[in-house]
Amino acid sequence: MIKKLTATALTALTLTAGGALAAGGGGEIHDEQFSFEGPFGTYDQNQLQRGLKVYTEICASCHGLKFVPLRTLADEGGVGFTEDQVRAFAAENFEIWDPSLEDGEGDFRPAKPVDHFPANTSAGAPDLSLMAKARAGFSGPAGTGLNQLVRGIGGAEYIAAFLAGYTGEETEVAGNILYGNTAFPGGWTAMAPPLYGEDVEFDDGHANDLHHEAVDVAAFLMWAAEPKMMARQQAGFVAVMLLTLLTVLLYLTNKKLWAPHKGKKLDL
Repeated sequence: MIKKLTATALTALTLTAGGALAAGGGGEIHDEQFSFEGPFGTYDQNQLQRGLKVYTEICASCHGLKFVPLRTLADEGGVGFTEDQVRAFAAENFEIWDPSLEDGEGDFRPAKPVDHFPANTSAGAPDLSLMAKARAGFSGPAGTGLNQLVRGIGGAEYIAAFLAGYTGEETEVAGNILYGNTAFPGGWTAMAPPLYGEDVEFDDGHANDLHHEAVDVAAFLMWAAEPKMMARQQAGFVAVMLLTLLTVLLYLTNKKLWAPHKGKKLDL
């Protein structure tokens, strides 16, 4: 049933077209145990493939990934596709406008691995390439951000909570329908529920209820925003170990150099 807001409530809401994922924090966000969290975390290849399927079949109709090259689906530590699988996936699911076709007039052609995921901002929907890095699920207390030291930024958690946070309530504002969402700041969003559960069938037989679909696509969007996260963490770990070893060597060298002079009195 659609409810109408009072004038006071109307002024308290800010309505932006496609503003669903364009906010972050402020709602009910629950910590999820993603495999990529922590200094030694890694992406779950099966989860990324499930999330890619949710994105392709549901989300791609409105939201693009214009900064993500299709060829990265075959990168090590990511989705785990072979080059042949990437080629087939791109051609079967996306079309790219090529201005060189049809005697220079342009035409659509099947996507290739060298292309990016298509840009798509239907009805002002935001691009999702960097959404998991741009949003913060955790902050506080009192806006200090201390929760992020323990639970991370929480961008993936925010996305998962938002997709699974629809209450079923609707309200009308200036002729526009808003949908109740426990994760969205203010509690109302212009984006209709994109997932209901059992929207796709996963190839690995994994559960496809609403919660799992939301978590899987959130994990995929985290990979889209940070495809080299694992390599960066490994490089950082090696750098810390080398700096620690260097510190120990410098300390021992310093002790050896000054040992003969330690305890001697200076003649002034």
